[in-house]
Amino acid sequence: MTVEKNNSVQPGVLVCVVGARPNFMKMAPIFKALQEVKHLIKPYLVHTGQHYDQAMKDTFFQQLGIPEPDTDLGVGSGTHAVQTANIMLKFEPVLDEVKPFAVLVVGDVNSTIACGLVAVKKQIPLIHVEAGLRSYDREMPEEINRILTDQLSDLLLTTERSAADNLLKEGISEQRICFAGNVMIDSLLHNCKQASSFTETLRNYGRSQKVAERNYALLTLHRPSNVDDPVTLERLIKVVSEVSEKLPVIFPVHPRTQQKISQAGLLSVLSEERVIMLPPVSYLEMLGLMQTAKLVLTDSGGLQEETTALGVPCITLRENTERPITVTEGTNTIVGTDPAKIMQCVEEVLINGGKSGRVPEYWDGMAAQRIVAEIIGRYLTDN
Repeated sequence: MTVEKNNSVQPGVLVCVVGARPNFMKMAPIFKALQEVKHLIKPYLVHTGQHYDQAMKDTFFQQLGIPEPDTDLGVGSGTHAVQTANIMLKFEPVLDEVKPFAVLVVGDVNSTIACGLVAVKKQIPLIHVEAGLRSYDREMPEEINRILTDQLSDLLLTTERSAADNLLKEGISEQRICFAGNVMIDSLLHNCKQASSFTETLRNYGRSQKVAERNYALLTLHRPSNVDDPVTLERLIKVVSEVSEKLPVIFPVHPRTQQKISQAGLLSVLSEERVIMLPPVSYLEMLGLMQTAKLVLTDSGGLQEETTALGVPCITLRENTERPITVTEGTNTIVGTDPAKIMQCVEEVLINGGKSGRVPEYWDGMAAQRIVAEIIGRYLTDN
């Protein structure tokens, strides 16, 4: 969809939307690049409040160098429908007041599709960063958000070349697609030296277990398909216990996951000495935990990318991934929730070191600069 220029729009104002934790890491380098062209673009930051933990939000903004948002919609939690509707209702007046030349959204959360819908219905061009990723699993709410946001977008900025193939198959014009690279990796490369060491993180959370560098597994678990089904959750917790007999497991636990584990009576399955459960950690703490892990077990999309950039073997506890380049070129292996497959992959890492992979094209720390240059060329330069 090509959106014609609206003469009533004030040139130079770009509304940038963040809503949930992964958005912060993607927006930080874009905002930094925008500061370098502030004579051309005035960024206006909207935080929808979809991620409603105030302390975690503040930590992420501070650590990543993101300025305080110009507007915080404060929508909080709710069902997908309630959250999406509330964001739309609160976002529309912002656009009426600010009158941007475009709206930029990142990722695939409810804030992404909600703000995208409002923008396009008001004839404001929509820019989608991280476009074209597909798991081809429509049971994932994020997959629906990805598909719909891409169909609405005027400019689709991709992280890997295969994403363009997905978009072309869905009838999206090649002229709307730009391969820019991965802004998540921009953040990672910029912050590696500032990351907290794993020993410092354990000490900060009062954990006294002796853990050696490159001799622990890092675990994250949060997807509804894994934690909401008691049978699947029990299967995964038991295999985590089995993994912990091979090497210690550091497990920053999402609050919802903690609740589900407790409700299912599975806390006793995990040895307190071998499975080190932490509350949700900050970005720099998580980065430090990843950097020196022997392997990572996760159902997160972002961690699949970050481990590939760091060269750390990743075992993904899902049946599919929307980030196939982490498998074909990176360190990622998809195993699902089958305990035998998980343990086989863990053993492979322990014996042979696992997949080494390579860093994909344009995961070079310069994606944000390419994104900003493309925006200037498309919207602020007379052709």
